[in-house]
Amino acid sequence: MSVNITKGDFEAFDEKKLDEYVKRAKEAYGDTDAYKEFEQKNKNRSPEENELLEKDIMRFFKRLGKMRGLAPDSKDVQNLIQELRDFITEHFYNCTPEIFSYLGRVYAGGGEFTENIDAAGGEGTGEFAFRAIQIYCNSLNA
Repeated sequence: MSVNITKGDFEAFDEKKLDEYVKRAKEAYGDTDAYKEFEQKNKNRSPEENELLEKDIMRFFKRLGKMRGLAPDSKDVQNLIQELRDFITEHFYNCTPEIFSYLGRVYAGGGEFTENIDAAGGEGTGEFAFRAIQIYCNSLNA
């Protein structure tokens, strides 16, 4: 499943790259229920609304970055991870544990996503998010 990529002002990405990410996500996931739900929720949003949602997502990473001194399985970190998942589900698509686990890997996978997350929360925030999300998802399967 793709990360919530829309064509707003997303600081780490230029518009040509966003177009390419959206195209690749649609090619890879366009047949999934989650992608169809994303398109349905996104179709009536203005670019300004998308920009606000993108900034809201980055605020989660800024908050998470401030928690990097805590254990990724701590209650405060896990509560924020739950809030992030709920936000994604509310605004984009049903963020199942499988999708959320995948997103965690994307967040820490290097490249522009990790760089953007680390820019919001400090170096290592993408990796910290990954570890916290994996703990969260594993706890749901326990």
